[in-house]
Amino acid sequence: MSCLDDLGLLLGSSANASVAATYICNKFADTSSAVDATYLLFSAYLVFAMQLGFAMLCAGSVQAKNSVNIMLTNVLDAAAGTLFYYLFGFDFAFGTPSNGFIGRHFFGLRRLPQTGLGYDFFLFQWAFAIAAAGITSGSIAERMQFVAYLAYSAFLTGFVYPVASHWFWSADGWASAGRTSGELLFGSGVIDFAGSGVVHLVGGVAGLWGALIEGPRLGRFDGPAPIRGHSAPLVVLGTFLLWFGWFGFNPGSFLTITKVYGQSGTIEGQWEAVGRTAVTTSLAGSVAAVTTLYAKKWTAGHWNAADVCNGLLGGLAAITAGCVVVDPWAAVICGFVSAWVLIGYNMLAVMFRFDDPLEAAQLHGGCGAWGIVFTALFARREYVEQIYGAPGRPYGLFMGGGGRLLAAHVVQILSIVGWVSLTMGPLFYALHKLGLLRVTRDVEKLGMDRACHGGSGYVLKAEIIQIAPPTGGYCTGEAETVQCGA
Repeated sequence: MSCLDDLGLLLGSSANASVAATYICNKFADTSSAVDATYLLFSAYLVFAMQLGFAMLCAGSVQAKNSVNIMLTNVLDAAAGTLFYYLFGFDFAFGTPSNGFIGRHFFGLRRLPQTGLGYDFFLFQWAFAIAAAGITSGSIAERMQFVAYLAYSAFLTGFVYPVASHWFWSADGWASAGRTSGELLFGSGVIDFAGSGVVHLVGGVAGLWGALIEGPRLGRFDGPAPIRGHSAPLVVLGTFLLWFGWFGFNPGSFLTITKVYGQSGTIEGQWEAVGRTAVTTSLAGSVAAVTTLYAKKWTAGHWNAADVCNGLLGGLAAITAGCVVVDPWAAVICGFVSAWVLIGYNMLAVMFRFDDPLEAAQLHGGCGAWGIVFTALFARREYVEQIYGAPGRPYGLFMGGGGRLLAAHVVQILSIVGWVSLTMGPLFYALHKLGLLRVTRDVEKLGMDRACHGGSGYVLKAEIIQIAPPTGGYCTGEAETVQCGA
């Protein structure tokens, strides 16, 4: 029954009662819309705060001589991503009505509806788009020319990522679980609730091609030890900020908070599902962190903070697809397996001399793909029906739901890998052939900060001595090799 019907039974059928019922129902509707908009905007702010987490994590994971460069690239993820997602990306992703491949309305936010796909929805989706670009920046850090970075960032946020998000999130997308016209893929569509595939796998595959084509950093596989990041505190702080932002990433993907589900004679609010999603998110990340801690102690012989942080982020990336349709105990399994997925891909990376300073391709690509498979195995029937509607939808294979959801998710993995490879691979290769992809050996040895950005991000020993030479004379040299004389 509608709000007016319910109040009509309570207030009676007089003219005054009808006016009162209409007034009250309109007020409830206005309040509900305001609460939903506030919830979505707050979630967008949380996702945007992840950019700070990315910046700190990236800066701590690279050498000190490249800290300004990586910070600036993270700033431009947000700035350039905003421009290109505004001009093209949002249209390609959600410009409805459209075909199953790509959207075709709302260029530059023209004729944007006030509700449903309004400005709050745009802001939320924009935060996701720049997150995908931030993932890729970690793979190509410390050796990419700035012009190449701008080119890839604009192309990814303005075209590649939006098309993938249209496929799986738009009501018109050919593989979307929320498709409103035509048949669902394998009767199910893809359940990628917050983007293990759409965000993490897209960013990871793009980073894979960038790192492969530009090659490893100087000395990465030639020295006695791997190149290490310069600041563990930045890595840990960045990880906690990303974890915090994930509560906008996953629970925020409900888009609303006031919806009520009717199920099996009971009424449940959407807030109950939001709470469950936050719990599964934290459990997967936590279990992955602890698993990585002991696994690395066993394999490497020491406790490593950076490895634990990456393991935690791998668990969060994996649970992102199915956080809404799995039980907490299943999230524990997700996090445990994701830790070993990341460790395994890192071993393969060393074997094939693949250099990714932040392990972004392995973490977001590998764990993101595992999260897609995990959802198809452990999605619970009641939760799938609650979130996605009609009874009888396929659910997790291990939960008795058959293999149709798994088939749809295998198609998602293959289509994303193929799409990103066919778009980002040629872009990076063309930049390489034009001599625009990688900096020179001299620039890489000196450091991107001094060569390209006007100076170091830190006050080094040489700079302090040059201000006040201890002998009162002069000083020459760099950092730890400073020599002073009269």
